[in-house]
Amino acid sequence: MGVKNDNFRRLLLTFQALSELGSEMTADTDFPQRARSILTVLMEAADAREGALFIFRDKPALLASLATKGFSVFPQQAAIPLLPRQVHALNNVRAPMLVSRTTWEQYLSANGNVAPELFKCIAPLRVGGKLVGMIGLGRRSEDTPYGEDDLQAIGMMAHYVALAVHNHALSESLSQRVSEHLKLLGSVHNFYDNALETFANAIDIKHVNVRGHSLRVGRYSAGIAGALGMDQPEVAGLRAAGYLHDIGKVAVDKRLFAKPTALDEQEFREMADHTVVGHQIVHGVEFPWPKVPEVVRSHHERTDRTGYPDHLAADEIAMPAKITAIADTFDAMTSDRPYRPGLSVGEALSEIVRIAPQKYDSNAVQALLVQVRRDAVGRKENRFLDDRIVCNIAPTDVDILASALNHKIMHGRVYSA
Repeated sequence: MGVKNDNFRRLLLTFQALSELGSEMTADTDFPQRARSILTVLMEAADAREGALFIFRDKPALLASLATKGFSVFPQQAAIPLLPRQVHALNNVRAPMLVSRTTWEQYLSANGNVAPELFKCIAPLRVGGKLVGMIGLGRRSEDTPYGEDDLQAIGMMAHYVALAVHNHALSESLSQRVSEHLKLLGSVHNFYDNALETFANAIDIKHVNVRGHSLRVGRYSAGIAGALGMDQPEVAGLRAAGYLHDIGKVAVDKRLFAKPTALDEQEFREMADHTVVGHQIVHGVEFPWPKVPEVVRSHHERTDRTGYPDHLAADEIAMPAKITAIADTFDAMTSDRPYRPGLSVGEALSEIVRIAPQKYDSNAVQALLVQVRRDAVGRKENRFLDDRIVCNIAPTDVDILASALNHKIMHGRVYSA
């Protein structure tokens, strides 16, 4: 009767440990903390005072520690290299087993930074017949040996521990794949960026007075998007759209770019058609940034419907197109043209603020002012303005323009407490 009661008590303790194990496996904590909790539950169930939980890595084959407890000397990052025959042997162990000085060499190597002699009992962890880790237990309380009931209890819990370790390995693998994907995506974006810079140069090659315009619009657009707090993919998309915004001009007669006087109605219509032609060129291209065709078509739209080609109102124009419109206008104003010299930075900003928000989005204009102010205070790294432009405006003057724009947005209303 005493033996039956002991077995029943052991069974109850095992089920209690399984219940605690389930709670630990689903706890909302990071895995290192969960691994320590899982190991603690398992050691208490086996009455072990020393233990370690390992994950199996296959390239190269080794057991790496996830959690340890109770050992007086044990490396923080423990590793046990495995020979092919040892991996094979661990894969074929179907239940927890005792190990001794004469048997541990079949399963563990002494070439790592852990002495395998520390372990008295090992339980390989497998999922779907695949080795995912190992439990290694050392001495017990009062140095009593592990019995059959202890091994059976460990075996019952090992399956659940194996699932926890396996899920962690999958999560690690997924994180690594995501990281690699992001690196690849970054390199793809760099490739696109370099390729589109070449396109931008080709677009502007028709006349000396517009060379570099598309490159600058791309960089200004990206800078404005950054000041608006857009994320990196959106910033990259604005840069690409800026590079390509004038791609329709490849179909415009070269003589129009050099005309020293205002364009007549027919010439203006021909020039304005570059938005529609450009959209026709790019709309079928699968860019990583879906807004590029819309920007190419709509970067000459104005918030008061005076733009072209569709005469859109403010709420009908996509934000990327509004940003590119500001970048395009600012660069055109500060560049020399056959019919006029370029304006200074201060003159260009003053004119843009004067006609905003009637024609330009006020948030995009404020972001432009933010970027120019950073240059005005002497920021040397990641300069916003093109190197050919002298930033001859004081930070306080930029602040005055920003205040004037805010006043216009509020329609001159003053609020008091």
